[in-house]
Amino acid sequence: MAFLKRELHRQVSGPEITHEDRCSLVFDTDSKSLYVLREVAHLETGLGGSVEYQTATMDIADYLTQGGQTAGHRELWRLLRALFNEDGDNSDSECGILLRRTSSQPSADEPRT
Repeated sequence: MAFLKRELHRQVSGPEITHEDRCSLVFDTDSKSLYVLREVAHLETGLGGSVEYQTATMDIADYLTQGGQTAGHRELWRLLRALFNEDGDNSDSECGILLRRTSSQPSADEPRT
């Protein structure tokens, strides 16, 4: 099982009570699924300290529509814009070629109907 991960956001507070909240974009190469993984760790360093660790997965759309605009949201939007080349210059991208073909006349190697 292989996972490709890209950290979107990490927030750490401490030192006596350490709290870490991290969100990552994950692609599971076996199941071919893309999702956001949220990991939360809470560590109390005092005598008899405790450790709590929770993980949750969520759909990308669910992550983007949850409350607030965090640094993680902004990073995911940046990645999505880069993926779909929203800069307006998609002349060299495969995606841009495909989009132009589906919205214009068939190319020479496509049958005309």
